[in-house]
Amino acid sequence: MSGAYLLKPGRVPYLEAWELQRSLADAVSQGAIPDTVVMLEHPPVITLGRRTTDGELHVPEGADVEVVETNRGGKSTYHGPGQLVCYPILDLNRHGRDVKKYCRDLEEALIRTLAAFGIEGRRFEGLTGVWLHPPPRKIASIGIHISRWVTTHGYALNVDLDPAPFTDWITACGLEDAAFTTISRELGRPVALEEAREHAIAALGEVFGLEFEELPADVGAGLWAQPIHASLPAS
Repeated sequence: MSGAYLLKPGRVPYLEAWELQRSLADAVSQGAIPDTVVMLEHPPVITLGRRTTDGELHVPEGADVEVVETNRGGKSTYHGPGQLVCYPILDLNRHGRDVKKYCRDLEEALIRTLAAFGIEGRRFEGLTGVWLHPPPRKIASIGIHISRWVTTHGYALNVDLDPAPFTDWITACGLEDAAFTTISRELGRPVALEEAREHAIAALGEVFGLEFEELPADVGAGLWAQPIHASLPAS
């Protein structure tokens, strides 16, 4: 096991969280801080991955949702309250310099998180993310970016939210008629984000061999001033 930082800043606008990831990635790549995992949720936002194609979005006029183009892999996806978003900022020099293995490890962490609820998550050959079957319905999406072997972006696990935007506003995952689900829908009861987050933290620790130290993080704007190094405890 190796030490890692954990941040739980609450509900954070997407662009602000992206800036935080970049700052953390710089610090991790320079060895100023250890591997760091950020777990949060976003206000409604659609993010466009590098493989997004024309005609993928069908957002109605006046919809209360932000649209952001990103540098992560994958296609379009929706984030909103009730979805657990996990951004692992990891140095893959410590976890095997293998991008496919990293994606499979994220899927394994998600599968173990779902197993804690008695839900069997599955992989589908050729598709990234975690699904339930039968019938096939997606419960978690993965989209990553790697620079200098340091990871940003990560996964989004549907805990307790209306999955309609995934299919009404997006040709989901580039697949027509793809179905989406949530932990709450599968269990038939409300599920707090905090409940899923604790299982997700344990699963990430197991899969990546990390022992977490939680850092204080203010909810909302500010998070950390630049440069980030002066604001973090010494590693």
